Amino acid sequence: MTVIEVGGQTVHGDLVDNQTRCVHYNSESDIIAIKLRCCGRWYPCSECHAAAESHKTEKWPKTQFNEKAILCGACGRQLSIEEYFDSGFICPSCASQFNPGCAGHYSLYFEV
Repeated sequence: MTVIEVGGQTVHGDLVDNQTRCVHYNSESDIIAIKLRCCGRWYPCSECHAAAESHKTEKWPKTQFNEKAILCGACGRQLSIEEYFDSGFICPSCASQFNPGCAGHYSLYFEV
């Protein structure tokens, strides 16, 4: 496991660069980290979390979608879950592209 600092936040996981890409997801647009509700730690994906932690991932409930739980690996901006869902897969701060394929994994992290 490696650790990097992005926007003042510590990101944990099997990271391959300083923009939160990991060994599991490392395309050009795989540049977000998610603050996991269960432990409050930032990880690039559920697989990195599972490898590092001994507890299960807890989903963010809809009532907490105002929480800043998404981190842009390009600029370090923290987005609320709502902001991320409404972003059109583009960082509202630096205009970097987020991977639209991440939507297929929302049920791992968020109450949907």
